[in-house]
Amino acid sequence: MEIEIGIGKSGRRAYGFDEVAIVPSRRTRDPDDVDISWEIDAWTLDLPMLAAAMDDVVSPATAIEIGKLGGLAVLNLEGLQTRYEDPEPPLDEIAALSDDKATRRMQEIYKEPIKEELIVRRIREIREGGVIAAASLTPQRTARYSHLVLEAELDILVIQGTVVSAEHVSARTEPLNLKEFIANFDVPVIVGGCASYQTALHLMRTGAIGVLVGVGPGAACTTRSVLGIGVPQATAIADAAGARMEHLRETGRYVHVIADGGMRTGGDIAKAIACGADAVMIGSPLAKAYEAPGRGHHWGMATFHADLPRGTRVATKKIGSLREILVGPAHENDGALNLFGALRTSMATTGYGSIKEFQKAEVIVAPAIKSEGKALQQAQRVGAN
Repeated sequence: MEIEIGIGKSGRRAYGFDEVAIVPSRRTRDPDDVDISWEIDAWTLDLPMLAAAMDDVVSPATAIEIGKLGGLAVLNLEGLQTRYEDPEPPLDEIAALSDDKATRRMQEIYKEPIKEELIVRRIREIREGGVIAAASLTPQRTARYSHLVLEAELDILVIQGTVVSAEHVSARTEPLNLKEFIANFDVPVIVGGCASYQTALHLMRTGAIGVLVGVGPGAACTTRSVLGIGVPQATAIADAAGARMEHLRETGRYVHVIADGGMRTGGDIAKAIACGADAVMIGSPLAKAYEAPGRGHHWGMATFHADLPRGTRVATKKIGSLREILVGPAHENDGALNLFGALRTSMATTGYGSIKEFQKAEVIVAPAIKSEGKALQQAQRVGAN
């Protein structure tokens, strides 16, 4: 339903995770009977998750660990891992920067050129760890480096930007034709991000195996403030899920919807799946791991943009190992540990046995869901605050 913003403009009401809740059904299940595995292209993953392509989250070492735990980590092929032979010193420096100096100095650190040999080496390091190798490039650099991706035998390529469209228009450069590129590329491709039904549908028509949904919801992202664009995640995911069904009717081909950003707890992940996502891409929850390369800090891919930074470096509290964050056990009560144990329990409690079934769960608009009866928690700043 359209709401009048003013005489000359109206718009839809959109909802974020904090404004919706999953409704219990008439059935419950034993959590051990719930299957949260996820199939994408030729692979089956135990966890329906991707680790975001952020330098403070994914290194070859953490990619291997996440892969062994059942997830899929995406390495940023335009980040510190491919700019520096030894990325540890710049990571140390970024962690030590004061808040007022962080963005400017990070812009300088990221001016170091990308080295082609390091692209190949980092991908092979992940493959040698015995896990699926996934990595990301921006649309602007995909054509330049795609041959190296093939040389290194990458398993999945993610073409990722703040907003990616199937119809980029430029009077200065020849834009990447996603449909043509994907059709002629020998590696399966995930594309994103997007935040609307129409854009998601157009991206699905390029031949991608998955579409990332999320513009600006990440903990370190400032796109919504800097550019004024974005759609709250519950609505964005539901719209993309609608596009997925339309594309399936058109072509008989299923394209995965991957919720990208805005999730802090297991409950947020459960809501993303219930709104229609097949899997989630998370960054800030993993930046809290003891093994995370960010040394207690988290920043996005656009933080160091040379002209218009659209991210910030934020401090994070280290709360557990990657294993504890992803699959437990949890020793805190705020939902930030054992994220996928929480997803399994949410599905069991509401009676759903698989991700596909859980996508059909009833979701309601519930503005009071986080505050109702929680006055003592909020006053004492304990629990899920």
